[in-house]
Amino acid sequence: MKHVIIGTGPAGVIAAETLRKIDPDSQIVMIGDEPEIPYSRMAIPYYLHGRIEEEGMHLRKSAAHFKDLNIELVRARAENVDTERQTVTLDDDEVVSFDRLLLATGSRPYKMDTLEIGCENVHACWTLEDARNIAKLAKEGDDVLLVGAGFVACIIMSALVSRGVNVTAIVRSKQVVRSMMNPRASAMIKRWCEKEGVRILTGTTITEASKDDAGGIEVTFNSGDKMKPALVIVATGVQPNIDFLQGSGIKTDSGILVDEFLRTNIPNIFAAGDAAQGFDLSTDEQSVHIIQPTAVDHGRSAALNMAGRTCKFQGSLLMNVLDTMGLISGSFGNWQGVESGESAEIVDEKNYKYINLQFKDDQLIGALTLGHTEHIGVLRGLIQTKVHLGKWKKHLMEDPTRLMEAYLGATQSIGHNAAVF
Repeated sequence: MKHVIIGTGPAGVIAAETLRKIDPDSQIVMIGDEPEIPYSRMAIPYYLHGRIEEEGMHLRKSAAHFKDLNIELVRARAENVDTERQTVTLDDDEVVSFDRLLLATGSRPYKMDTLEIGCENVHACWTLEDARNIAKLAKEGDDVLLVGAGFVACIIMSALVSRGVNVTAIVRSKQVVRSMMNPRASAMIKRWCEKEGVRILTGTTITEASKDDAGGIEVTFNSGDKMKPALVIVATGVQPNIDFLQGSGIKTDSGILVDEFLRTNIPNIFAAGDAAQGFDLSTDEQSVHIIQPTAVDHGRSAALNMAGRTCKFQGSLLMNVLDTMGLISGSFGNWQGVESGESAEIVDEKNYKYINLQFKDDQLIGALTLGHTEHIGVLRGLIQTKVHLGKWKKHLMEDPTRLMEAYLGATQSIGHNAAVF
């Protein structure tokens, strides 16, 4: 059996290792389009902070790890998948055949029409090469423009501030981290960032960008104001890497559509990680979750099914925990709430503390937190296991901080001994 995996991120690596463990005689090929040893993008901010060296980003510490497992690592970009011939064509014209194929192609940053990403002083922050360029160019005292104020942008922002640069962040919408925070929590995060010295301009876009005679860049905002940053970092979000599948017959929507076994509409082709659109525990629908825990879970389950085991994937929970210069925020499940649902919140604006809980009947279906780190595991457990709270819903409506009591009380009352996640 020949297993081919396109992608060398967490989903691809976990899948390859799982396959080797349960299918020791199979041939395993991993294809990745970066020249690096497989690494974690989530470690890039720690590298920019100076907390780790490049080696600390590697998913596996030994350079010979994959060779020792007899996993072939091919460095090339997949250009085409032929589902009938069961082949993958690479950008160097090599054709790789497969018996089972896993699409773990991850995601890529959105591009901007007004900026040429990759030129000398305009970079994304998504690859190790991006991080090297930013580390070289972001010098103490320099003015840096950060385009975007979402999850990834806020992580980058923290790293930039630690390097002593002057950060201006612009965002098209009226909110920062809009995809994981409601307006109240978003406003608190914005105030925190400004307190830490970051200038944030909401409702702001770049209308024009030009180079001066010295090679520097000048940008014009929709307000008419201009800025000459030493470095521009574009972090306006990411999208699944699925364009190369056009014409392949593999069904896609926002991502690659998969069933409960992480299998596409082609029986011997599977998908995992950022590129997969799988079952969402929060909505009971199919969603793309661009988060590392989902990628890891996908990779393991997909590999088991590729090897002939029956492993039904129960679904993933949308969960984001963000550290913005020391302020921890989190969003869990269906934090926006549902029609006819109920909500409760407690807020301490002065101390940047906030909890918002969303209920459907007597179940907790979503939550937002700010400045609270002690409840993260309990929130995930309550939402993911869909515990019926009974009388504890009333207690949480009155005091949202009583989460641990509610978890223990509700689970013990039904004789359920579920572990706190």
